[in-house]
Amino acid sequence: MTLGQLSAFVMVARLGSVTDAARALGVSEPAVSQALGALRQHHGDKLIVRTAEGMTLTPGGSRLLPIASQMIALGADADAAVREANGVAERLQIAVTSTIGEFVANPLLAAFSTRSGQAVDASAGLARVAEMPVLVSNRLADAALGPCLPGALESTPVFRCTLVAVGSPRDRHRGPPARWRWLVGPSGADAESDVAQILHRLGVPDSEISVFPNQTAAWAAAAGGEGVSIAVEHLVAPQLRRHELAIVPTPTTPATVCWHLTTLPRDRRSVAAGSLLHFLGTPAAMQVMRSPGSGVPPSRFRPPVYVTIWS
Repeated sequence: MTLGQLSAFVMVARLGSVTDAARALGVSEPAVSQALGALRQHHGDKLIVRTAEGMTLTPGGSRLLPIASQMIALGADADAAVREANGVAERLQIAVTSTIGEFVANPLLAAFSTRSGQAVDASAGLARVAEMPVLVSNRLADAALGPCLPGALESTPVFRCTLVAVGSPRDRHRGPPARWRWLVGPSGADAESDVAQILHRLGVPDSEISVFPNQTAAWAAAAGGEGVSIAVEHLVAPQLRRHELAIVPTPTTPATVCWHLTTLPRDRRSVAAGSLLHFLGTPAAMQVMRSPGSGVPPSRFRPPVYVTIWS
C-alpha cells in the first residue's frame, strides 16, 4: 500500500469518477485504475464500486476513506520535515484555474520566490473548481488560487477583476447573445467557473460554445471574427488598446469577480502557504496580478489532463 494508491482512492471517492480523479492528479485513467486495483488487492475489498447512483463506497471503503486522508496528510508532513532537516526548499503546490495558470501563476510565483526571502520550491497545476477543495483538503495541494471555495477551508479574497465579452471591432453582434458563437478557453468547459456561469445566465447552449486549448487562442479567434469570447478585462487590455478586440456589451457583462487564495485553516496550513497568503496582500503581488506580462506562451500551455505535479 502506497501513498499514491491512497491518493487515487481518495480522489475517486471524493470526485466520483476515475476520469475526474485522473485529471485532478495529473495522471492517466489507467494509472488511477491500476493504483485502485492494487489497493483493492491489498485489502481484499472492492472499496468503491460503480452503481446506478455513481461511485459508492463499500463498508470497508467508508472506513478507509478518512484514514487514507489522514495518511496522505501525514505523508505531506513527513516530506516537509525531511526537506527542512536537509535544508531543502519547502515545496509549495498551488492549484489554479486555467486563466490564472495561463497568464498569472508563473510570474506571480516567480515574484513570490524572489521577494519572500524563503527557500520555496513553488509550482502550479491546473484544476477545475470542483477539484480544488478536494486537492487542498487532502493535502494534495497546499493552496488554490481561483474562486471562493466551500468546505472547512479558508478562502481569502486577494484580487478583484472584471470579466467582459470581447469580439472583433469589425463585427456587429445582433440578436440575443444566446445565439452568438462563443469562443472560450478551458474554463468554459468547467461548469462551476465564472465564465461558464456567465454563459449559463445568458442561456447559451453547448452547441454555440467552442472550447480552445487556451484563452489566447480563443481571443485570437474572436479577433478574427469567428465569434465572441469572455476575457478578464485587464489581461486583454493590450488587444483592446490595439483595437484587435472590442468590448461587446451583454446583459451579464461586465461582471465583477474576485480571486481567492484557499488554504487549510490557519492551524493546519503549511508555512509556505501562509507566506504566499501574506505576499498576495502586498503591492508587489497586486502589480503582478494586474500586469503579469507575457505569461505562459500558448505553445507551452497545457489543459488540466497534462498537468503532472501531483502524480
